Amino acid sequence: MKKTTNRKKSWIGKIVIILLFLTVILSYLFIPVVKNSTNNIFKMFATGDFTVIKEFVESYGAYAAVISFLLMILQSIAAPLPAFLITFANANLFGWWKGALLSWTSAMVGAAICFYIARILGRDVAVKLTSKTGLDQIDVFFEKHGKMSILIARLLPFISFDIVSYAAGLTSMSFGSFLIATGIGQLPATIIYSYVGSMLTGGAKLFVTGLLSLFALSALVILFRQIYVEKQKKKSTLK
Repeated sequence: MKKTTNRKKSWIGKIVIILLFLTVILSYLFIPVVKNSTNNIFKMFATGDFTVIKEFVESYGAYAAVISFLLMILQSIAAPLPAFLITFANANLFGWWKGALLSWTSAMVGAAICFYIARILGRDVAVKLTSKTGLDQIDVFFEKHGKMSILIARLLPFISFDIVSYAAGLTSMSFGSFLIATGIGQLPATIIYSYVGSMLTGGAKLFVTGLLSLFALSALVILFRQIYVEKQKKKSTLK
C-alpha cells in the first residue's frame, strides 16, 4: 500500500513539473513579452556587471525583493548563470545583511527545486539541464567524501552550486540532510560576498566583479566544452 502511494506521489510530481516546464517553454515561444524579458535577463547576466542587475531589480520598486528572489531561482535552474552578481546586487540595494539574507534564502529555494527536479524526473533530465560529464564528476566527488560531500562542496567556490544540487537529488540522501548541509555550507560565501558587494564602488567594483566574472566565464566554457565532447562521443558511437 505504501509503495503504491509513493508511486502515485511520484507520478503526480512528474506531471506537475512537466506541466510547469511546458508552460514556461510555451510562454517563451508564444508570448512576446515573456520572450523579450527572458532574453534581456540573459543579456543582463552576460554583461558581468552587477549594477545592471541592481538597476533591473530596483526598477520594480516595492516588488524588488520578489524579483531578486525569482532571479536567483532562475539562475539555479539554468546553470551556470553567475549567482554572485545577484548577491552583489542585493547587498548594494538592500544593505549587506538584508541582502545576504535574501540571497541565502533564495539560493536555498533554488537548490531545493534543482534537488527535486532531479529526484522526480531522473538523471536524463538532470543531464540535459547541466551536463553528463559534470554530473559524473560530482558522483565521483560524492563517493570520495561520503556523508560530508554536500557540506564540503558548498564550501568550495570552484564546484558548481547548481550541479551539486541536481546530483544530490539523484542519490538516496534525504532532503533534510541536503538542505541542512547546503544552508550551513553556503552561508560563509554568502556573507563574504554580501559584505564585499555592499562596499564595491569605482575601480574596486570593476576589479572584483571582473575577477569573479572571469571565474564564472571559465566555468561556463568548461561546461560547454563538456557538452560538446559528450555530443561528439554520441555521434561517434552512432557511426
